Amino acid sequence: MSHSRQPIFNVPPVVVTLLVVLGLIHAVRGLLLSDELDRILIWTFAFVPARYDASALIDGVLPGGWGAEIWGFFSYAFLHADLMHIGFNGIWLLAFASPVERRFGGLRFLPFFAVTVAAGALAHLLTHAGELAPLIGASAGVSGAMGAAARFAFEPGGPLDMWQRNREDTHRVPAAPLLVALRNPRVLTFLAVWFGLNLLFGLGSMPLVAESQTVAWEAHVGGFLAGLLLFSAFDPVEPLRAAEDGPTLH
Repeated sequence: MSHSRQPIFNVPPVVVTLLVVLGLIHAVRGLLLSDELDRILIWTFAFVPARYDASALIDGVLPGGWGAEIWGFFSYAFLHADLMHIGFNGIWLLAFASPVERRFGGLRFLPFFAVTVAAGALAHLLTHAGELAPLIGASAGVSGAMGAAARFAFEPGGPLDMWQRNREDTHRVPAAPLLVALRNPRVLTFLAVWFGLNLLFGLGSMPLVAESQTVAWEAHVGGFLAGLLLFSAFDPVEPLRAAEDGPTLH
């Protein structure tokens, strides 16, 4: 009798590659770059709201020039402050990006991840206009995966349905339309807990990593909302509304 491996242990190659890239970049910065070169790298590839407000740059232009105004919306996600920062993001990326990537496939997941990362940067820019402090970390992309997972994980037969028996293809269950999903008590509880924790972290009531590091909770919210709202644009699975009279869920 053969036993198929449980999906939770089969991390998609795209997610593995993303985690490896994040780890290699952090290792190179820590082991091969001097402090001065690392500072230049941070200012070149981090997302800095002051780039978009010339009056805020009292000491001249930042490294990267106009190009950084474009790539900064994405490249900041590949930089992390320390091992705790990258470890925390890596764990949550592994947990939430894996089921989303299994559902979307790599060719859809990568642009989805990029869009949520950019949405996090945009939210940060709108709430921190002119600030010189650089934004780094993949948290907006992680939050985007959480938002997307909330659209299907709580459906009957989904990854978080404790009563379903068949562990195969739980990530392929049809998702309810957004307005229907927002009436699901489990989804609402997840949203309430997620937003509540981010407000606590952001307002300083609870430390997330080191006390000296500020949590960019607005970027988290931007990424999460992008994942939640744009889920259907990337989802290849037939939605629940159209599948109600079709095959039974498995």
